[in-house]
Amino acid sequence: MKQLGKISIVLVLVLSLTGCFDKNSPNYQYMPNMYESVGYETYEAVDNGLFPNGTEAMLPADNTIPRGYMPYKFENTLEDKELARLEPSPLDSLQREENLAKGKELYDIYCAICHGPKGKGQGTLVKREKILGVPSYDDVARNITVGSTYHTVYYGLNSMGSYAAQMANEEEMWQVSEYVMKLKEDLTK
Repeated sequence: MKQLGKISIVLVLVLSLTGCFDKNSPNYQYMPNMYESVGYETYEAVDNGLFPNGTEAMLPADNTIPRGYMPYKFENTLEDKELARLEPSPLDSLQREENLAKGKELYDIYCAICHGPKGKGQGTLVKREKILGVPSYDDVARNITVGSTYHTVYYGLNSMGSYAAQMANEEEMWQVSEYVMKLKEDLTK
């Protein structure tokens, strides 16, 4: 009988404690700020005295450019593309082989899929008829130069978009442009 009394007391205690327990909201919170944090909206005013008007995403000062970036001096217009046609490559001519090797590497990654490995306009996507009308570099009507190629890589042309975001810097775009001119030279031989 004593055993049954002890078991019944334990059973009543367990049932009374678990009956009030809710997994979704604990009965007692030791540090309620840890469970129910104050949600601040981004850039809203906070009553802590630091930012009474709120914070805002600061815009850079007018006529400033990001560090390490120089804007291209030609705009995306037909007139400026004609001016860019006369622009020579600023790369060191003593490192021509290294520039062409790097240009080939980048060309194979970004350009050969459409323009083909030799620049004949017969890349994989053209052969599969996913993209049509990619001309060969030796097309007389195109009259491409290293400057116009750089302009095209920078801004894009017709259905080809800009590749300036894919290249790490201006040097890589000039390297690809020089490699395109090498392909054109090889095709005209």
